[in-house]
Amino acid sequence: MYLNKVFLYGNLTRDPEMRSLPNGGQVATFGLATNRSYKDKSGQKQEATEFHNIVAFGKPAELIAQYMKKGRPLFVEGRLQTRSWDDKETGKKNYRTEIVVDNFQFGDGGRSGGSEYGSAPASSAAPAASGGEEIQYPDEEINPEDIPF
Repeated sequence: MYLNKVFLYGNLTRDPEMRSLPNGGQVATFGLATNRSYKDKSGQKQEATEFHNIVAFGKPAELIAQYMKKGRPLFVEGRLQTRSWDDKETGKKNYRTEIVVDNFQFGDGGRSGGSEYGSAPASSAAPAASGGEEIQYPDEEINPEDIPF
């Protein structure tokens, strides 16, 4: 079995760019920066930043474009994909490696609790993305003995 899975948590390096595909679908592209700290051979603390190209399609693309801006944190789960194309001016073959979003979660951004993919951020009154209806919670307490599993 082969595995192509990526998990990233970082900050957007630019606002998402939303475009429409010929089939009517939506695609959002943006950059994500991740940091790591380490100690070099002399024991000095060093920081390194990696920049990633991210692509989201469909409903995730719409939600990310609507709620995310440059500098905001985002957790992305996806897969690596490399595209290639020929530059018509130079005749050179170009390559671009991207992370294609399968799932995501809005980052905390200094507030308590993030928002899962499929629901709007806590500060928004937008309905949930799965089915277009807002989740209705019962008013009374739920007794654990009533749960069938």
